Amino acid sequence: MRHLSIKEMQHEFSKDYYMYIPLTIILNSCVGSIAAMAILAQGTSLLSGIELTIVVSLCMGYNAALLAGSNKNFAFWLLTVSMVVNILLILITLL
Repeated sequence: MRHLSIKEMQHEFSKDYYMYIPLTIILNSCVGSIAAMAILAQGTSLLSGIELTIVVSLCMGYNAALLAGSNKNFAFWLLTVSMVVNILLILITLL
């Protein structure tokens, strides 16, 4: 099994940037909506409002970065941060 490093994934993302745009928008939006659903299933409180704000800001920030035509490296790192934070919030919320 081949292991990809961050640099290899970043190069792959930059090389096939236009192929990854629709795939990552769908993936990031789905993971973000799952995180939002898990957060809202806990009920409404100040903490869940802050968590929900973080989820929405990261997902919309990535989509806005793509629409604005930002740097490919910036878009890659924004996607990475968004996915990691959203998955962590899902795991924290469900455990």
